[in-house]
Amino acid sequence: MMQINELEQVAGASVFEGLAKLGHEQVVFCHDEPTGLKAIIAVHNTVLGPALGGTRMWNYASEQEALKDVLRLSRGMTYKSAITGLNLGGGKAVIIGDATTMKTEAFMRRFGKFVNSLNGKYVTAEDVNMKTRDMELIGMETKHVTGLPETMGGGGDPSPVTAYGVYMGMKATAKKVFGTDSLTGKKIAVQGVGQVGMYLVDHLVKENAEIFITDINEDKLKQLSATTGAKVVGMDEIYDLDIDIYAPCALGATLNDKTIDRLKCAMVAGAANNQLEDENKHGRKLIDKGIAYAPDFLINAGGIINVYEEYLGNYNRQRAYDMAENIYDTCLNILIEAENEGIPSQEAAIRAAEKRIADIGKVKLSR
Repeated sequence: MMQINELEQVAGASVFEGLAKLGHEQVVFCHDEPTGLKAIIAVHNTVLGPALGGTRMWNYASEQEALKDVLRLSRGMTYKSAITGLNLGGGKAVIIGDATTMKTEAFMRRFGKFVNSLNGKYVTAEDVNMKTRDMELIGMETKHVTGLPETMGGGGDPSPVTAYGVYMGMKATAKKVFGTDSLTGKKIAVQGVGQVGMYLVDHLVKENAEIFITDINEDKLKQLSATTGAKVVGMDEIYDLDIDIYAPCALGATLNDKTIDRLKCAMVAGAANNQLEDENKHGRKLIDKGIAYAPDFLINAGGIINVYEEYLGNYNRQRAYDMAENIYDTCLNILIEAENEGIPSQEAAIRAAEKRIADIGKVKLSR
């Protein structure tokens, strides 16, 4: 099993060497000069099924940074679908550029043609800076797309289901740490109040938790604070709060050498992907500090659950919520197993995901 810290080396290594180390099956570099499209599609593993995973658009500082991100994210999708019990592999796509200025119909449809060229090996969906309207445009060029508007028979915005899964994982972790899954009176810091973060805050408000929020969007913070009573704190200040639960719901790697030493909480449970900058090192650092960690790819699986329901056809949102509710039991079992074996919870979750992939792989090979 390759650790995330080794990805730094992969990004600087030859592409094929990097793919061999990470176990990726295929990486597709997409370029279209007329529209300005630059994208990377990474297919990590298709043992359990087609590689379903969202597309994010981000103004990356470099192409190497974009490659590193798509490799990390696609790998995470493999584990996310496997541990959740879905018959899906892991894939992801990133589009390099400014989502506020570059998106056009032609731009998104051209990306759709690249997705279509993989003949269903990769199925796309929404992610950061991508909306249902974008999926609709992509869908004009390929049937291998989910996250379509509900008016088109799709599942619409998956954020509510993602947030519900995170909420379930948070309650399960609270049960392990505090002996009760009630969040009433708990001090919870939510870092990032985008779509998922906002829905998560709604759940916490209903439980009468004491909520702290931060985000780069000050207008969004003010609006959410006014409607929920959550207290706004600074982007850096959030790491020094005396709280019960830290919930990272923005971009990844916020659990690192600098931040973990500053944390004053009993547990971490949030929606962000790849929260541990170094899976092994920082997973153990959290153990040493007595902080329980809800594995990110496990508890934020509500989104992939939602689009999986859509992918199967005859989408039913209640079924998606019902499946996301199972995250509670899975998370609690992983935390107990990790404690019994003295290993980081992320390691225990990855091991469980890899075991399912290996077991089903043997079934498929048998005659």
